[in-house]
Amino acid sequence: MSNIKIKISLFLNYFVFAMLLNSVGTVILQVQNNFGITKGAASVLEGFKDIPIAIASFLIASYVVRIGYKKTMLIALALVTIMCLIIPSVSTFWMTKVLFATIGVSFALIKVSVFSTLGLVTKDKKEHLSLMNFLESFFMIGVLAGYFIFSSFVDNDNPTSTSWFNVYYLLAGLAFIAFFLLLTTPLDESSVKQDRQKEADSPGQDFMAMLKLIALPLVLVFICSAFFYVLIEQSIMSWLPTFNNDVLKLSTSLSIKMAGILSLSIAVGRFFAGIVLKKLDWLYVLSGCLVIASIIVLITVPLTKNVSGIPINNLGDIPMAAFAFPLIGLFLAPVYPAINSVILSSLPKHKHASMSGLIVVFSALGGTTGSVITGNIFEHYGGQTAFYCSLIPVAILIILLIIFKRFSTKAAAEN
Repeated sequence: MSNIKIKISLFLNYFVFAMLLNSVGTVILQVQNNFGITKGAASVLEGFKDIPIAIASFLIASYVVRIGYKKTMLIALALVTIMCLIIPSVSTFWMTKVLFATIGVSFALIKVSVFSTLGLVTKDKKEHLSLMNFLESFFMIGVLAGYFIFSSFVDNDNPTSTSWFNVYYLLAGLAFIAFFLLLTTPLDESSVKQDRQKEADSPGQDFMAMLKLIALPLVLVFICSAFFYVLIEQSIMSWLPTFNNDVLKLSTSLSIKMAGILSLSIAVGRFFAGIVLKKLDWLYVLSGCLVIASIIVLITVPLTKNVSGIPINNLGDIPMAAFAFPLIGLFLAPVYPAINSVILSSLPKHKHASMSGLIVVFSALGGTTGSVITGNIFEHYGGQTAFYCSLIPVAILIILLIIFKRFSTKAAAEN
């Protein structure tokens, strides 16, 4: 019963941060309207989110075992609760940068702790892989909920209004509920701490142990795979609201809501992947999904060139391309949780925190790189070209997954 409660707590933590993190696409669109920010300038918000994630993960991940997974998550939830209460009163562009920096640091703490805790509440590799997919699926449900919540606070009749910042009061309330649930939920971390003490007795040794992981060929190929996957996902997710608004001519609120289809697609894809990956080899599943995702780009992006250019305010007038393109999420969905599960299941449980830190670092760097590149291509060459360019990292990722499979199979045979 205790495992059920802690799993619920982990899912709720991820749900809250899904809304906070992935509001960046909505905020990128809104700051352009509110403060006259260019697309290139607005794209830095992704960096203010992801760079703190990378730095915090790199510096703190190896110490999370010492702090305790539960305490680390409580600290993160407390930070975002306070920040969400402050931001509506200081609604400026520079404050949104501070907001996302705080969210970034807090998410680094949450993700490292959540990923590490999964090893404590699962019995074997298949259960770990399945739970990882369900967790990431629920994360995307949070992203979807965020799109609808944020869009309900947007004033279409007054694009320059900053009243939408009041949405953060609601998010502060949800973060506090997550904090209270975790505070009252027991989590036994004694086995992990005992295992860690056998290998390292000082914080310096913990940090060096994390750095040594990068030297392993299996880990090196993995972090490259994670980097390129998140580059693809975030380049699309962060700029889809702006694409809907600028290219498809949807109203601001419709642009945000329609972007939610991508999140729903990813959530559904990861839910079914949690079932399918119990029966089929993960490399065949992921490679096939990436090929189909590429086909969707090649078929749907050309459809956006036939849009009339008349502003759209009604759901019935939305072009088919706005519904079809986000379905790419169904096939991108399984990649990230699957490769994360494979690498974590290949390592001892007391190394999961350090490995999770590396996952978060390179995921964050991939997210920032993808968003900034896409934002600048979007600004100078148009939205269609920006999304066509996603085919390049998709091809690279397929090659990396094949190499990753070979190394993971070799590591399993050696163990």
